[in-house]
Amino acid sequence: IVPVLVGEPRLCKAMSDDLLFEHGIYVQPINYPTVPRETERLRFCPTPFHAETKQDSLIMALTSVFEKTPAALADAA
Repeated sequence: IVPVLVGEPRLCKAMSDDLLFEHGIYVQPINYPTVPRETERLRFCPTPFHAETKQDSLIMALTSVFEKTPAALADAA
């Protein structure tokens, strides 16, 4: 499991929705009470079956989503 810190529940859900509806990538948003408040995150579950091209697509999609939400990028740093 690879977590990507977002730190805000509505933003975390919005980013998850954007990845699904705009890029066809399902990523679970993990919010309170599963994690403490202000530690909301996206949970990625890569497997050996995710080829390098899929990894590249994910990186491009995630970059696109973070560029749409500059506040998320600052919070994740």
